[in-house]
Amino acid sequence: MIAVRLPAEVEERIAQLAARTGRTKTYYIKEAIMEHLDEMENKYLALERLENPAKHWTLDEMEQGLDMEG
Repeated sequence: MIAVRLPAEVEERIAQLAARTGRTKTYYIKEAIMEHLDEMENKYLALERLENPAKHWTLDEMEQGLDMEG
């Protein structure tokens, strides 16, 4: 279970949408998260890789089977 504090304006918009459509506020919050989660993962994982680049190996190193752990 996750509890999220939203600005009052956002909470009111979700409440109005739910009332107009007969769906729950939870439904719309879940839909919004599911819609944007892939995008957020891609963005923040890409930024993390830029800030902390991993070791890269040359083709020669791969072919020689050099220690790939370090």
